[in-house]
Amino acid sequence: MKYLSNKIGFLGIDNTFNFKEKVVVVPFGLEKTVSYGSGTKNGPKEIIKASHQVELYDEELHCEPYKKIGIKTLKPFKINKNINKALKKMSDINEKILRKKLFPITFGGEHSITPGCIAPFVKRYKKLCLLHFDAHADLRESYNGEKFSHASAIRRCLDYKNVSVISFGIRNISKNEVSYLNKNSSRINIFWAKDKSNWNLKKFRKLIKNKNVYLTFDVDGFDASIMPATGTPEPGGLFWNETLKIIKIASKNSNIVGADINELSPIKGFNSYNFLTAKLAYKILSYKFLCK
Repeated sequence: MKYLSNKIGFLGIDNTFNFKEKVVVVPFGLEKTVSYGSGTKNGPKEIIKASHQVELYDEELHCEPYKKIGIKTLKPFKINKNINKALKKMSDINEKILRKKLFPITFGGEHSITPGCIAPFVKRYKKLCLLHFDAHADLRESYNGEKFSHASAIRRCLDYKNVSVISFGIRNISKNEVSYLNKNSSRINIFWAKDKSNWNLKKFRKLIKNKNVYLTFDVDGFDASIMPATGTPEPGGLFWNETLKIIKIASKNSNIVGADINELSPIKGFNSYNFLTAKLAYKILSYKFLCK
């Protein structure tokens, strides 16, 4: 695997600092099935660029987490325009990372990357739980004639019989998806955005306890007021502190084995949204490795 130098990779760490990596950042700007706003192909480079402004010291954890973790960033590479070939490439990359006993975090791109991301995890673990942040359920069988659409990302993951999902922030779902949800309620738990003030996080802690968890985060899970830089922004979503609380509970009670963050569609001149996404990535990694 070919890495960017520390200075131009995620967090922009001084090249004089040496560490053995535990984490590999995978920039994978796949944009093939977007159905409203576009620009997700530019997400990875803007997240990495914004990460150079993220403070390395974490005031909550009282340390500079990157020194304890070790984070390397893969050099960008060409992504095949054929979505099936692109997802196979994504799967192969994560397989290589897992063979090296490292933790992959992928920066999309659109949410359609996730079935490719999890393929090697599904083989590795008897059961895999997706912790899914999103405005949309993504349970459609297909969308605009595409089976591997961003609107079908979680449905394609659930094609694997050993996968279950816990979703947070859902506030946009179709009639057909509700039918699928009802038929598969034993494998799908949704914490609806409309019920946010009454969420039972003790129930969530119990659901996720001791499970192998893959975290997939569509940034439109955030409320549109703090994250308009996405193809399908929705009001009524998650805010920063409540999001971190959920991720922290998962980090303390389960084994997070990999992650992806997707659907950032950068808006020129509005870097705060890129920065929010970069800081989210750093917090996910910090909690994963330092919150047991």
